[in-house]
Amino acid sequence: MKKQHINRMYNYPDADLYLQCIEKLKIANQEKNYFKQYGYSLERMKSFKALCSKFYQLPSDDELVGDQMITTDKKYEAAESLKTAIRSVMTRVAMKYNNRTGRYRKFGTAKLGDMTDAQLLFCGRRVVRVARQQIDFLADVGINENLLARVSKACTVFENALNIQQDKVSERDIAVERRTEMGNKLYQELITLCNIGKDIWIETDTIRYENYVLYESNNDQKIARKLKEKTEK
Repeated sequence: MKKQHINRMYNYPDADLYLQCIEKLKIANQEKNYFKQYGYSLERMKSFKALCSKFYQLPSDDELVGDQMITTDKKYEAAESLKTAIRSVMTRVAMKYNNRTGRYRKFGTAKLGDMTDAQLLFCGRRVVRVARQQIDFLADVGINENLLARVSKACTVFENALNIQQDKVSERDIAVERRTEMGNKLYQELITLCNIGKDIWIETDTIRYENYVLYESNNDQKIARKLKEKTEK
């Protein structure tokens, strides 16, 4: 069964979530005696902070995308090298057979530039296999084992580059899911902490109550910050 996609519970960047958690924890730690009355212990605050540290240390999506782009570029380079090796063989084959003959078409290199990665890899291996079957007839146009070994090597390099690129795609998917799961866990704990904080001060101290107010989006936070700055001036 396919695993269900996990949605983020918060509408602002991970960095802002982390910052909010640290800021609220710092305030709550100063008021820990009040929190103890709700069963929210100092140990729980320490566990919350430890989770924040783990979340902070996770690689960002920019890092993962960067790694993925690097491997994709290497895959493209390997693909072009394979195409060049294939064309080198087919230029010689065309000297021997008309490109409309069955012998030429058997190599299956039509639309080489439009092939998918899988098609290109299969094509490279097919060129080597078919050329070996006719190598005695193609020797006079320069097709030999050294030339075919070049295509085989290019196939191997391309396949390795393709696998590495796909691994990076998978690693990013896993990392995004892990970061989302941890971010949601942080957010839920943040809500719990802030709900307690608001309940503590709702009837006695408006300013302290506001310290525990959460905003639904990054834009809401910016607006609230600007209002706070104006009030403090």
